[in-house]
Amino acid sequence: MAMWALGLFNNPRPPLEGGWVLLPLTVIGLAEALRRTAPSAALALGTAALVGDLLTRSLLATIVMFSDVVYAAVLYGGPRLSRAVPPASAALTAAVTVGALAASRDPQALLVGFVCGLVTVGPAWTGVIVRDHRNAAAAERLRAEQTALLAEMDRVQAVTAERSRMARELHDVVANHLSAIAIHATAAQSLDDRAATGDALAVIRENSVQGLAEMRRLIGLLRTAGGDEEVSAAPTLDGLDALLAHARGHGAAGGLSFALRDERSGGPLPAPVELAAYRIAQESLTNALKHASPGEVTVVLTSPGGDGEGGGHGGGEGALTVTVTSPCDRRPGPRAPGSGAGLVGMRERAELLDGVFGAGPVETAGGTRWEVRAVLPLGETARNATDGGGGGNGRTGGDGTRGRYGA
Repeated sequence: MAMWALGLFNNPRPPLEGGWVLLPLTVIGLAEALRRTAPSAALALGTAALVGDLLTRSLLATIVMFSDVVYAAVLYGGPRLSRAVPPASAALTAAVTVGALAASRDPQALLVGFVCGLVTVGPAWTGVIVRDHRNAAAAERLRAEQTALLAEMDRVQAVTAERSRMARELHDVVANHLSAIAIHATAAQSLDDRAATGDALAVIRENSVQGLAEMRRLIGLLRTAGGDEEVSAAPTLDGLDALLAHARGHGAAGGLSFALRDERSGGPLPAPVELAAYRIAQESLTNALKHASPGEVTVVLTSPGGDGEGGGHGGGEGALTVTVTSPCDRRPGPRAPGSGAGLVGMRERAELLDGVFGAGPVETAGGTRWEVRAVLPLGETARNATDGGGGGNGRTGGDGTRGRYGA
């Protein structure tokens, strides 16, 4: 309005004189109000206002606001509008330049095309640059959010896997002692023989002390943040003889005998395979002490086992098969309770190595026996595996979650 009052006009000889110049100014002001909420309508109103302004004495303010409407149409408009405005602006500038040259045949007409380019092409391409920058920033924010979400999912999976590993270790290390305590405590309650009761109490004390020591060691390792405390060596299959000797001492009163048949061939086994095989044998012997009827409990180790259940898992390098059988007729005398956690832990250990696990009753020539069988491949999966981490492939053999051992 100050420019109109001072007589600062762009067109000295317009078709429309007087106050007509204020009408396009009002229309372009309305278009500016719609530049973000309705950019398409704002661009249409702005174009009409610019044409009307050129038919009057023309105010510079109207032209400047039209350039802002063009910029807003590219920045805030839909994808189709933002793609159409820049080439349309370039085409309009070229047409105005050619028309001005044809009408005046004067090189100064190029200035008209230059001004038209400043009003249309310049704001349009500026809007393109700003829009692309904002889209890139939004994409980066989305990528950062996705990365944070994936990191949180990895953290949750790592925590879950570590909790499962800790549960397996606590069960495998302590459950054997606690099972012996439960069996002998039950026997002591049911016997009137003072000497037998004293022997049972002695075994209870021995196993409780050993179990407490193992528990303290594990708790100490968990509390050691710096990892300076030396971790005890992982058990291997060479310790099966000592494990069976310990089982014989606890199972003799229940009429159980134990035998080991080591039919392995070849060189040393990967450390994760030895640890898993040892823990599976240990848990199977513990279950036999708790549930098996009088008779012989047999532990058989065979390798390679690529033609059995584990065929194809070892990448052509064979597999270690651990088979533990025990009599499962009705057992007289006391029995220790079970929760089924042992079967879950054995299955998880086999699956972590991409192996196969099965547990259940089988019919043999000597009657019904309970068989635990694990096929552990010796290929790359075994070399790269650690005693922890995520689950395996979900393949299982037999119904190891039902039966007397899962009670």
